[in-house]
Amino acid sequence: MLTITSPAFINNGKIPIEYTCKGKGISPALKIENIPPQTQSLVLIMDDPDAPIGVFTHWLIWNIAPDTSEIKENSVPVNAVVGLNSRGENKYTPPCPPSGTHRYFFKIFALGTTLNLPRETSQKQLEEAINEHIIDSGELIGLFNRD
Repeated sequence: MLTITSPAFINNGKIPIEYTCKGKGISPALKIENIPPQTQSLVLIMDDPDAPIGVFTHWLIWNIAPDTSEIKENSVPVNAVVGLNSRGENKYTPPCPPSGTHRYFFKIFALGTTLNLPRETSQKQLEEAINEHIIDSGELIGLFNRD
């Protein structure tokens, strides 16, 4: 089973300040394990379903090489494509909830294909594109409250 973890926090644990708007606002290191052998590429979606506007997209990355076992802190894998976050930017947006504790989902997908999508692709468009190509998936949930 495909898994995604972080050396910075445990599943359902608190995301350290440095990875949020109260700190450096950089992306945490992520580890990816148990990638199915037939995987052609990986996709990472980070979102917040607790946002007042509905789901807030923090980070989209696709065409991650299938042999990638780690995404280093504050980096994007070589040759991977970063799509649009909810701010309309092609980058990581750190957790910064307006109030209360929010859940941040880091979702990893193993695909049986690579994707030919423009950098202007949104989370909804990316999810539609991968829907029929998912071999396996996993998720890591981090919590953050900026109060």
